[in-house]
Amino acid sequence: MPENPELIIRLHPVGGEDVSVLTQDFASPKEAVEAISRALDERRTLILTRARYNRESGENAVLVNLANVVSVRVARQDSEDTGQYL
Repeated sequence: MPENPELIIRLHPVGGEDVSVLTQDFASPKEAVEAISRALDERRTLILTRARYNRESGENAVLVNLANVVSVRVARQDSEDTGQYL
């Protein structure tokens, strides 16, 4: 089974700076956006099991409380000018 691509999820909280999480939990940006949308709709925490917070070297599980997030961007590369936003 091929490994999923590493995606960058950039979260912008209500009162703070953007946070970047790199993850291989999803096969595509579309799949990531759909999972984030479901978590928002269901008012639950987004759980990433194969993630690196702020470019740390090791993989960890990351729990994201979406209640205080204003916007989310999903991209394949950090330097992309476009990406999917919620």
